[in-house]
Amino acid sequence: MLKINDIDVYYGNIQALRGLSIEVNEGEIVTLIGANGAGKSTLLKTISGLLKPKKGSIEYLGSSIDGKPAQTIVKCGISHVPEGRRVFSNMTVEENLELGAYLRKDRDGIKKDMEHVYELFPRLLERRKQLSGTLSGGEQQMLAMGRALMSKPKLIILDEPSMGLAPLMVKNIFNIIEMINKEGVTVLLVEQNANMALSVAHRAYVLETGSIVLSGTAKELQESEEVKAAYLGGL
Repeated sequence: MLKINDIDVYYGNIQALRGLSIEVNEGEIVTLIGANGAGKSTLLKTISGLLKPKKGSIEYLGSSIDGKPAQTIVKCGISHVPEGRRVFSNMTVEENLELGAYLRKDRDGIKKDMEHVYELFPRLLERRKQLSGTLSGGEQQMLAMGRALMSKPKLIILDEPSMGLAPLMVKNIFNIIEMINKEGVTVLLVEQNANMALSVAHRAYVLETGSIVLSGTAKELQESEEVKAAYLGGL
């Protein structure tokens, strides 16, 4: 579904990604793990058109998307849930969700998807008229995911969905990621909580200083001594 081939990405003169290649197949949950500053968020921003690769290619469903504007990439069916949630705090929950569907014209479909988001996240239904800036961190994460789903994505990319959340809320968010995947949405997940990420993923990549250093099934990486020592607290 998504094929990233040998990309280099820079911030000014600083190289953030070097010769990076990954693949995401339809129906999978693929996770990227790595320390802070490894380049995980940079990769997601490059996929969704916020950054442009200097070299290499990004193919989605067989067509090149590198260098295309972000709104075109959303139209193609890729939705990005950014790190730090980035909800529009002075708008209500419902208005944030409506914004997620801004490229769509199918009013009945939008209404149906809004109802489905409220089924996935009942808390958002209770808070739908509330300003999103007044929500808790976990509720804002639910809203950011719900807003992304409103664009009807085929591929959703999630950047640190568990960051700053209580353990119970983390479990809840990961249950919903699995649920979304079972409904047919492919997931690319960046996550500091490597244990949780590997427990839901099919495959995983380990990123260090802008390059992939390890890849395999989630189970293989969970059992790798190297990954255990570096990312799983030596478990």
